Amino acid sequence: MSLQTQRLIIRPWSVDDAEELYKYAKDPQVGPIAGWPVHTSVENSREIIQTTLSDKEIYAIVLKESGLPIGSVGLYHGGLAKDPDEMELGYWIGVPYWGQGLVTEASREMLRHAFEDLELNKVWCAYYEGNTKSKRVQEKLGFVFQMRMDNVRVSALNEIRVGYVNLLTKEKWLGDIKQQKSSKNK
Repeated sequence: MSLQTQRLIIRPWSVDDAEELYKYAKDPQVGPIAGWPVHTSVENSREIIQTTLSDKEIYAIVLKESGLPIGSVGLYHGGLAKDPDEMELGYWIGVPYWGQGLVTEASREMLRHAFEDLELNKVWCAYYEGNTKSKRVQEKLGFVFQMRMDNVRVSALNEIRVGYVNLLTKEKWLGDIKQQKSSKNK
């Protein structure tokens, strides 16, 4: 499956993407703030594509103009999303693409996919303290703060952090879409 936005193609990861993944995932500004370690080699990135990034609803964020992946967006069960009608949204993007609204654009399309195609009722999203960029993306997407979690174990980095949990319901999402459409018609 592949999704599209104005500037992006959102498609499954391929092992052929390993070099591009490594180019961005080796940067210490990217993974650790999201709770995962920097990639150590192209082979390490290839292994991660074959394991973690091969899950059904995990996708590469690809720039239409270059055809190359620059980040990742996806939905998954577990963690915060325990019921069958809910999933958790996760995302990241390479540093050269920060501040361009690309993660928000990709995530917006993933939310449409979640609520319309997958017929979910809730999408959870979280960020660790200090990750103001991720917090801002969630605010733009309409997520609503639910709770602060102290002493969150980040196993991949062997750390304890503070996390902030947000939720977007299908009902709120539909209301936000309706409001955006009526604002455009004024």
